[in-house]
Amino acid sequence: MASTDTWQQHSDSEREELLPRKSRESSVQSVHWRNLVGFWLLGLCNNFSYVVMLSAAHDILRNQRTPENNSHVDPEPTPTPHNGTSRYDCNPVSTAAVLLADILPTFIIKILAPLGLHLLPYSPRIILCGACAAGSFLLVAFSQGVMTSLSGVVLASISCGLGEITFLALTAFYPSEVVSWWSSGTGGAGVLGALSYLGLTMVGLSPENTLISMLGIPVLLLATYFLLLKSPDSLASQRDGVLETSAQQPLIAGENSKPHSNFKLSLSFSDRWNVFKGLLKYIVPLALVYFAEYFINQGLFELLFFRNTSLSHAQQYRWYQMLYQVGVFVSRSSLRCCHFHFIWLLAVLQFLNLGFLMVEVWFSFLPSIYLVFLIILYEGSLGGAAYVNTFYHVAIETQDEHREFAMATACIADTLGISLSGALALPLHDFLCQSH
Repeated sequence: MASTDTWQQHSDSEREELLPRKSRESSVQSVHWRNLVGFWLLGLCNNFSYVVMLSAAHDILRNQRTPENNSHVDPEPTPTPHNGTSRYDCNPVSTAAVLLADILPTFIIKILAPLGLHLLPYSPRIILCGACAAGSFLLVAFSQGVMTSLSGVVLASISCGLGEITFLALTAFYPSEVVSWWSSGTGGAGVLGALSYLGLTMVGLSPENTLISMLGIPVLLLATYFLLLKSPDSLASQRDGVLETSAQQPLIAGENSKPHSNFKLSLSFSDRWNVFKGLLKYIVPLALVYFAEYFINQGLFELLFFRNTSLSHAQQYRWYQMLYQVGVFVSRSSLRCCHFHFIWLLAVLQFLNLGFLMVEVWFSFLPSIYLVFLIILYEGSLGGAAYVNTFYHVAIETQDEHREFAMATACIADTLGISLSGALALPLHDFLCQSH
């Protein structure tokens, strides 16, 4: 009754002003949530193919050891150890080879991006991301040889790398909240990608058909960008009460509704160098976290082989990948609960994980695979926390005119660490497999 009485006290002219204002506020909230959900879905779709390729790494190398299976590959092939005396049941090639194919193109893209990627508008970049992701699933699914499969993995890497640097730069045009939603989406890609691959292969679907079933993800990526995500002008124009038609259109509609990269035009080389130096306090520890993390994932996971369990070697590897991604997802979604500024401490903790699991690989002293499951969950949570907190602090501490360049540049950190870990994991694999 009180609210009704208050409403009746307003004059007719005041009521006419209040109604459009409430309508505008509701519209602003609607656009705001569309953008938040949009960035979550973009993070999910962008990292999905990358995660699936790493989850399938053991199968990509194992299922194509022999050429006779041209029409069908058993989802659980009989293990064929690389070394008859090896306790690790090694593949001839380390899964780090898949990691390198999945990360080196991304690394090259991120290195070259600040030099000229901004010249290409956002929309063509995202179309290219979707095409490469779809091509990666198809090429690996229909491949008959390891090199062809690795070519498909390269396409997934191009899609993920180009997408990450594009979408992180795009966050500069939106409220800082979208960074945490993007990070949570990339964590969700880890869980959904690894869990879907694990689940579909466990129910009997072949790895090839599992990959084909995932072709809807690139379609969802394009639909999210072109149909769900709103122009960054929408919020500002609606707050000002200017409900222009062009501001209500998705990013595909008209050049005026699209954000344009502008750091090349506004920043001199000296400016960019100074911004880069300021980012080193985040780039270096994040690179170290990811070096230790992916050295574990692609160098040690396949060697952490427990024979006293009902899980096959391939299934153990898939469970490792899935549990790691669960840890990443939880921590990348935790920004609303807690912020963590000391990324260096996360790097130290991750290297302690690496040392402990290296000792386990060499001496095999842990009695149960479930202890390794817990350690891997913890490992993933450290990596996810480092990622989301790094980009959060870069976003809030960087000046507005530097933010697009800073976000695009900082994302080189994880890729650098992953690339170095893959290069070192290859000789480690050969050494351990041949020495045991």
